[in-house]
Amino acid sequence: MDEVKILNKGDKFAHTSVGSLCSFEGKQFVKDITGSTSCEISFGTLSNGAAVPFFHSHKENEENYIILSGSGKFQVNDEIFDIAEGSVIRVSTNCDRNLKCTSETPMCYICIQAKEGSLNGYTMTDAEITERKNLL
Repeated sequence: MDEVKILNKGDKFAHTSVGSLCSFEGKQFVKDITGSTSCEISFGTLSNGAAVPFFHSHKENEENYIILSGSGKFQVNDEIFDIAEGSVIRVSTNCDRNLKCTSETPMCYICIQAKEGSLNGYTMTDAEITERKNLL
């Protein structure tokens, strides 16, 4: 995978790039480089037959996996189910999880980890329309 690069940064934002998401194998975390304080985002790719090399569980954070390409199997505790491009899987705290690629093409995914129960406002309940000159 390409090295994570900071492309642009200001007081209120960080713009980074991890390069081509599906052209690497492994896992890349971006919290530290973006300066995120609310969640961890990682990108992962597994080749055919590959699985994350361990099960894991979180004490405080839930995880949301978004499958971008490929297909495979996902296991939460003793439950196994099929996943494929477009699948979104939320996994609660205090349970084991793992995933495996079963497709010929690599499985590329995003994992977003945030404190379970911490989302108080979202979309239009936390946003407000503002007046600003459009410079685009």
